[in-house]
Amino acid sequence: MILCIPNLPRTMWMTSSYIITAVIGSGTLSLAWSIAQLGWSGGLVVMIFGLVTLYTSHFLANSYRAGDPITGKRNYTYMDAVENILGGKNSIFCGIIQYANLYGVSIGYTIAAAISMMTITKTNCIHSSHAKKTCHVSGNRYIIWFGVIQLGFSQISNFHKMRWLSILSSMMSFTYSLIGLALGIAQVSENRGFKGTIAGAEAETHAKKVWAIFQALGNIAFAYSFSDILIEIQDTIKSPLEVRTMKRATNLSIATTTTFYVLCGCIGYGAFGNSTPGNLLTAFDKPFWLVDIANLALIIQLVGAYQVYSQPLFAFVEERTTKKWEIIGKEYKVQIPFLPSYNLNIFRIIWRSLYVVVSTLIAMLIPFFNDILGVIGALGFWPLSVYFPVEMYIKQKKIPKWSGSWILLQSLSMFCLLVTFAALVGSIVGVLLDLKTYKPFSASL
Repeated sequence: MILCIPNLPRTMWMTSSYIITAVIGSGTLSLAWSIAQLGWSGGLVVMIFGLVTLYTSHFLANSYRAGDPITGKRNYTYMDAVENILGGKNSIFCGIIQYANLYGVSIGYTIAAAISMMTITKTNCIHSSHAKKTCHVSGNRYIIWFGVIQLGFSQISNFHKMRWLSILSSMMSFTYSLIGLALGIAQVSENRGFKGTIAGAEAETHAKKVWAIFQALGNIAFAYSFSDILIEIQDTIKSPLEVRTMKRATNLSIATTTTFYVLCGCIGYGAFGNSTPGNLLTAFDKPFWLVDIANLALIIQLVGAYQVYSQPLFAFVEERTTKKWEIIGKEYKVQIPFLPSYNLNIFRIIWRSLYVVVSTLIAMLIPFFNDILGVIGALGFWPLSVYFPVEMYIKQKKIPKWSGSWILLQSLSMFCLLVTFAALVGSIVGVLLDLKTYKPFSASL
């Protein structure tokens, strides 16, 4: 669901590389801030999230086929697996969570793209003034610009399935992540040591410190919110070794990703200590050209990623609506000079435009990068990364209720539910606290 997956047989190495490129994204940039809230123990917390995700990912690998692991019915998507193995209300709950998560991500990506645009403007202003100006930058126009771009791309059906988009997104993700890591290392070198404390950033009150810690958990969860793509990737592995190959590939890819996350988070925190910003790239203003490249790469990746997350929701609503009212699906062929003909659908134009406009307005109303990532990460982590994989594994392996294995698995699920609840509450409180000092529609950097 995250990226276009060419339907070619894959080896363990190819599958690992694909998972890594699909996973590393804008969530990497908030990890330094998350560790700043947790203190130096934050690196250990990131590794724990990685271990839990690795453990439950093995359950998902077993869920690729319903029934017999060799000859059972294939599940081509995460939703198929939940519906065929668990069925009933579980599939409805899964659908609600998945589609709510998709919409939340489109809001988060709008905010992240606007922040990068503002950072480019501010960095260039500081450079051109020889650091004599503070260069305050208003963000509304950048949020609107990003929304206008998405209005155009949203009308291209199956835009998210274009293979070049997958390649471009992967290149851009690695570009800004590696630049952020390199700049952090350079800053640590300039400081002649690591900043930071065991307890992490201080807060005005003990309550605000607790909320910040919970919000940090949500941000880390967002960085690991990729479980719902693993089955789609597994579908590209040659049968009958898909389960074993997928488990080995998952081991390698999650170990690599977690190592990269810990490096980015800890070096970012070591570079700026308790004053680490929510988006690591906003902390740098030199060399300005390198900072601009990193932010431009992030913007390009987010333009495509917005559609990757939105198009499945577009398709879901349009398919359901067309089934109920056939006339809504009527298309008109429009000839465009020098371009292929375009199939115009009135409902598609109105619905997709409304989707983009509303998500843009929400981004302007609450442009809080870490708060929004925390909410999205919390909403998706427990149900998609833990609950459904655990329940599918229990049902497939026919683990007896109240047996030792059942109790351990349910304990893991309950613990992760508590973490998710804490992260969700902390992130929502973060939004409410920010709204007390923030005037709506006045985003700035």
